[in-house]
Amino acid sequence: MTDTEYQHPLMAQYWARLGTRFPEVEAVFEDVMAEALAVLSREGLTAYLDTASLIGKLGRGVDPMLAFLEEWPGVAHAVGENALPDLMRVVMRLQKSPNGRAIAPLLQTIAAVARKLGSREQFGHYLDIVLDLKVRTTGSIHGHHTTFPSPGMPEFFAQAPALLSLLSIAGLRNWVDYGIRNYANHPERQKDYFSLQSADARAVLQRERHGTLYMDVERKLDLTLRGLWGVSERLVPYSTAFDELRKPVPYFDTLGMRVPDVFDDAGAIAGIDRYRAVLAHMVGHRRWSAPLIADNWSPFQRMAVELFEDCRIDTLLCREYPGLRRILLGLHPQPLENACDPETTSCLRHRMAMLSRALLDPEHGYTDATLLEFVARFHTLLRDGNASTRAIADLALAYVTRSRRPSDQFARVHFDDTVVDYRDDNRHLWQFIEEGDEEDNADEERKLDPEEEQYALPPRHYPEWDYKSQSYRPDWVSLYERLHPSGDAGDIDRLLEKHAALAKRLKRMLDLLKPQDKVRVRYQEEGSELDLDIAIRSLIDFKGGATPDPRINMSHRTDGRNFAVMLLLDLSESLNEKAAGSGQTILELSQEAVSLLAWSVEQLGDPFAIAGFHSNTRHDVRYLHMKGYGEHWDDTVKARLAAMQAGWSTRMGGAMRHAAHYLKARPADKKLMLILTDGRPSDVDAHDERLLIEDARQAVKELDRDGIFAYCISLDPKADEYVGDIFGRQFSVVDHVARLPEKLPALFMALTK
Repeated sequence: MTDTEYQHPLMAQYWARLGTRFPEVEAVFEDVMAEALAVLSREGLTAYLDTASLIGKLGRGVDPMLAFLEEWPGVAHAVGENALPDLMRVVMRLQKSPNGRAIAPLLQTIAAVARKLGSREQFGHYLDIVLDLKVRTTGSIHGHHTTFPSPGMPEFFAQAPALLSLLSIAGLRNWVDYGIRNYANHPERQKDYFSLQSADARAVLQRERHGTLYMDVERKLDLTLRGLWGVSERLVPYSTAFDELRKPVPYFDTLGMRVPDVFDDAGAIAGIDRYRAVLAHMVGHRRWSAPLIADNWSPFQRMAVELFEDCRIDTLLCREYPGLRRILLGLHPQPLENACDPETTSCLRHRMAMLSRALLDPEHGYTDATLLEFVARFHTLLRDGNASTRAIADLALAYVTRSRRPSDQFARVHFDDTVVDYRDDNRHLWQFIEEGDEEDNADEERKLDPEEEQYALPPRHYPEWDYKSQSYRPDWVSLYERLHPSGDAGDIDRLLEKHAALAKRLKRMLDLLKPQDKVRVRYQEEGSELDLDIAIRSLIDFKGGATPDPRINMSHRTDGRNFAVMLLLDLSESLNEKAAGSGQTILELSQEAVSLLAWSVEQLGDPFAIAGFHSNTRHDVRYLHMKGYGEHWDDTVKARLAAMQAGWSTRMGGAMRHAAHYLKARPADKKLMLILTDGRPSDVDAHDERLLIEDARQAVKELDRDGIFAYCISLDPKADEYVGDIFGRQFSVVDHVARLPEKLPALFMALTK
């Protein structure tokens, strides 16, 4: 068939883009394209054809290409077009291994697998299982290294749709893992296992079958939503088996309702009833909850509001369908009143779980006076018809005020019987004020007393890393930001005059770093113009009988700097100490160094910001803006820098995360955060000296993920004991603090050279 034989001109273009002459593909091309056109977007269609063309050039014959063309539209419809890179990653890994022949079986069943899984997340977990199977079953027999392909892989792909009809994705992983562990070195037995021919394959399959699979009850759940609630919503399953630190919970957003892929029976409550409880609770929120502004609420306050609102929703659900009460109470934990010891343990979660139970269960049996009072107030609100989300939030705030205890801050937390797993994560309940550029607008006139100004903006809450549990403490740090007070800008001018000779040397270095408009790139075979020197030399070589150099052209490129810089200053109490070998304090020397650095960066034209930080426990981390990215190095900025003061402690991780909040939003190719500090991270409420070091280390990892290069300049002579743990090799220790004004600008220029 030639391009002109297609009646539709676009079909001829599609065929030309595919670029193949397999007769088997020609025979079905119009049929597969009809399905693809009905499912794929324009970009998705282009990727579909390009990927099919690539698969056809792998040297594996027509089967992989034909399978992909026929199966991919079904995969895209089930899990989305964005899953294509994930699939091709696996295909190319198989192509580069002895398992290349397994590509066709993989693609032939991929649509059936995707329909069983129903979401890109689940589909990604399946592909991870495939890669694990490839790695662990290829290349050894009885301990001897070979290059034989895994005989179980094609059999596994053939059985995968049937297996996923019986198992959750976690159960499938366990079933595959058993086969790998026991038969990786026995090819024939491995083949029997993955084709479900061996007795233990069937026995492990039965062992892993448990609970109610989402795929088995999907239609029933859809009918429940339509029949009882009048809601038509897409349900998206997720797996709880692949998140070791923090288990996912149900939630809903504009893309659908997210539910687990399997639910075990919970006592007398069947798995399908657990699904019905989850969906009913989310529908109740959609129907009766209104979002609240989340800024300036403490974690305890938000937790209390969510609990009271969840109970309000459950109460309204039970009024509409009284049969739900048995299911909800059967799933709700019933903590014992004296199970938590407030002398040694934070009982916050325990008290909240008891309150939640009491709000739903008239026969709760608790005797705590505060609990009984708020249960009565809650039901009075509902009975009088005044229980809006706002009114419930006010009741929750009153409960927080009455029930707060000092022991709530203990690191040891009581978790037993505190999780209500049919409730969603309440992300829909909160709205956040749109984040503006507070740095650039921080100098707007305020009608506040100086003492109140530090709290003019609501606090931002940041997590903190707990290295012992290898997890984050959510919303652990409260950070308050404000504009730094102003002093006398002339003080900074006098400091610059003091270092006039150094500034002159820096100026010469800066002139070399300044971006030039154009830079020649010589020795190019193809370029924008002829390089006469090289062309004449090549002509002479040619005339003399030597082989001429063909690189006789040159081109130009723009030599521009595209940096964004954040200078973060540690303003802790230790900066008030005298520097060794100098009559000045470390704070005064830091002030001089920062002034010279700011002057230098201004000469280069790089956008930069300056901020300082110190802390007084995790509840009060101060972040002081000295210069915003939109400000120039002028008297206004100099006045703030002139008023630098030091005090309190060094909770570094939260300050770095907040500085990154601004830096990662800058439109720059390279983003640099310089941290100037004179000691290890510490605070008065952190009794484990490793805690804040490990948190700062985790913050550096987060910066790296965001494309921010963090570099520490330490003034602590003992910094080698810990600074490498935090910053790796990205640090310098200035042993002679008196030389800091000279060292800091030079170091910056070296980093951005």
